[in-house]
Amino acid sequence: MTERQISKPVIDSDQLSLLHLDGYKSIEECHLELTMLNVLIGANGAGKSNFIGFFKLIRKILDEQLQLTVSEQGGPDALLHYGRKTTEQISVELRFGISCYKFELKPTSDNRMMFQREVIFLDSYGKEVSTFGHFETSNQFYKSNDAGINHLDKVIEGIKKLNIYHFHDTSASAKVKQIHGINDNLYLKEDASNLAAFLYRLKQEYESHYKRIVKTIQLVAPFFGDFILRPTIGNAEKIQLEWVEKNQDTPFTASALSDGTLRFICLATVLMQPDELCPPTILIDEPELGLHPYAITVLGSLMRSAAERHQLIISTQSVELLNQFEVEDVIVVDKKEGASTFKRLNPDELSSWLEDYSLGELWTKNLLGGRPSR
Repeated sequence: MTERQISKPVIDSDQLSLLHLDGYKSIEECHLELTMLNVLIGANGAGKSNFIGFFKLIRKILDEQLQLTVSEQGGPDALLHYGRKTTEQISVELRFGISCYKFELKPTSDNRMMFQREVIFLDSYGKEVSTFGHFETSNQFYKSNDAGINHLDKVIEGIKKLNIYHFHDTSASAKVKQIHGINDNLYLKEDASNLAAFLYRLKQEYESHYKRIVKTIQLVAPFFGDFILRPTIGNAEKIQLEWVEKNQDTPFTASALSDGTLRFICLATVLMQPDELCPPTILIDEPELGLHPYAITVLGSLMRSAAERHQLIISTQSVELLNQFEVEDVIVVDKKEGASTFKRLNPDELSSWLEDYSLGELWTKNLLGGRPSR
């Protein structure tokens, strides 16, 4: 039997093509090939959030905040699969194009975690660089190695560029609703706390992208007219998200938007931003929260379009959103004997079912997995 070809393979060396992750929280073992579009479905507690959360850990590691993160999480036993009595270490391999970054983390007797080994491997140079027994990433070692090759920067550039967006907080104190610096606009932050400044930049420098974002918002919020993007009165260095209703000129702040509308605005901005500002890999946890079914349909279309150029990793519990994707885009997350499992769906195995049912209907009927089980 010939091996099935991977659909929608990654197109950029900054995008993640393979993940090996063993021993992290509910994930005892995960060996997963990743494509341009990866949609995780599964029941509550199956391990989708742990999968997304792992990438937050990686970002902390590269910021040399491993020990701080371990402490904040509650020590090594909170990160190891069922604690150190069950799991000796966390093992990771991330492959980007022809290069990879690997490491093993082991707990210590003083409740820290240390790198048993950290490896940068560049196939293009045929060289592997390893270090052992340190408590934070040894990126300075790679930057100053004798070969003169900036190994760390080359291999994990994709990790530093990936962005994990999370727009669940739409409370009165949410950062997206607050006044912020007008020049804080290099990229859209993970919680959209600089949304007004970023949109202000798009309107000034990428007008066609800005107009498409506004028109898309109007599809799901017909009352929406446009944003009012201007410095705050009395302080030209600050800005706040403001908008007007269609055919009206009275400005409102973000607090006057419904939670779902505000989240959709954030999502549309992420997915429709100019390519040169967009991270090569985008992760979004449960983007459907608070959205009308029609807004979810539009969101699915935006995701498919964005995935033609940028890698998307999405976690969802929405049947409506699942219906917007193809079989090979879907990764089913289940929990078996206390461990999360990850399986990409095979179109050949479901072809006869899909003649009569949608993906969402098959999921509802528990023919895909990823549903609560006893």
